Amino acid sequence: MSPQDIAAKVGEQIGTSPWVEISQERINQFAEATGDHQFIHVNEEAAKMTPFGGTIAHGFLTLSMIPYLSAEADLPKPDGIKMAVNYGGNKTRFINPVKSGKKIRGHWKLLEMTEKRPGQWQQTVEITIEIEGEEKPALICEWMTMFFV
Repeated sequence: MSPQDIAAKVGEQIGTSPWVEISQERINQFAEATGDHQFIHVNEEAAKMTPFGGTIAHGFLTLSMIPYLSAEADLPKPDGIKMAVNYGGNKTRFINPVKSGKKIRGHWKLLEMTEKRPGQWQQTVEITIEIEGEEKPALICEWMTMFFV
C-alpha cells in the first residue's frame, strides 16, 4: 500500500494482532533481563496474597510486546519500505494488570501519517493492548514509527 493510501486511513482501525500468552516463564525472563524482581511479578506464593491473586506481568513487559505484536498483526506496510524505526511515544497508560497465563493482543488505530522528507514518513498510532476475557485493556499508548521508503 502506498504511504499516501495509508495516510488516507487516519482515524480508522488499521490492524489487530493474534493472541499471545504472557506466561510466568516470560515474566521471569523479563525480570532477569531488567533486574525488576518485585514479588508481584516473580513470587507466586506471595503474589497470591495481593489483590491480584497471583503474579502479574510487568507493565513494561506488556509495552515491550508491541514490536512482536506489530510484526504479527495485519498492519498495512508502505510499498517499497527499506526500514522502519521506533520514533517514540506520546502517551502510555497502564490500565489493567496482565495476570500470568493470560493472553493479550493489540489493536492499532491510525492517528497520523505525515511525510517529513521525501521518502520519510512518520506514523502515529494509538495502540490498545487487550487482555482476553477482560473488560478493561492492559494499556493504551500513542506510538510513533518512522518509515523510510
